[in-house]
Amino acid sequence: MATHQMQGFGLWGLAFVNSVVFILFALSFFKPQSPRDWRSFSAFSAFLVALFAEMYGFPLTIYLFSGWLQSHYPSVNWFSHDAGHLLEMMFGWRVNPHFGPFHIASFVLIGGGFWMISVGWAVLHAAQQRRAIATTGIYERIRHPQYVGFILILTGFLLQWPTLLTLAMYPVLVVMYVRLARHEETAAIAEYGDAYRSYMARTGGFFPKWRTRSSG
Repeated sequence: MATHQMQGFGLWGLAFVNSVVFILFALSFFKPQSPRDWRSFSAFSAFLVALFAEMYGFPLTIYLFSGWLQSHYPSVNWFSHDAGHLLEMMFGWRVNPHFGPFHIASFVLIGGGFWMISVGWAVLHAAQQRRAIATTGIYERIRHPQYVGFILILTGFLLQWPTLLTLAMYPVLVVMYVRLARHEETAAIAEYGDAYRSYMARTGGFFPKWRTRSSG
């Protein structure tokens, strides 16, 4: 039986520990304060719980697609733990998926995301203490580095271990972060007026705005 051959799953304690560690790690970087911050962080935490539940608990996605996967990739033991790295398996990197290109890219994205959240919070907190607009450091290039950081982390985890539930949650979370950013911009315009409009004109929201030199 396929379920009898599962290796490296059913480790619910490990799923719990990883969820708690990553949630607390993200919490130490993000430091939510407002109700909106806590809503966005709660949704991010739910994504992590869903991810680690399949990574170490029960591989629901692999189980549901096991017939199709086995018929198209018969040389892969789809109920081994390494097979959960679906992209590495499907693109043929089967020696050690932890050193595959998708896995390496995922670590770059996750690490970059946590870095953006951390440096963004430091600048934002300093500006809030002065009741000023955060316009220095990473905020000199983009207006929402912390939300970009969360999206990078989510993208990295999807590359590393895609599941049906996290794939469904991903666009919902991205839309939520975009809407939260727009709400914060509206509040900032109400508080700072033309100063914030000027800041918006010279920076990008989620992507840097590259300045072009005038020809004159």
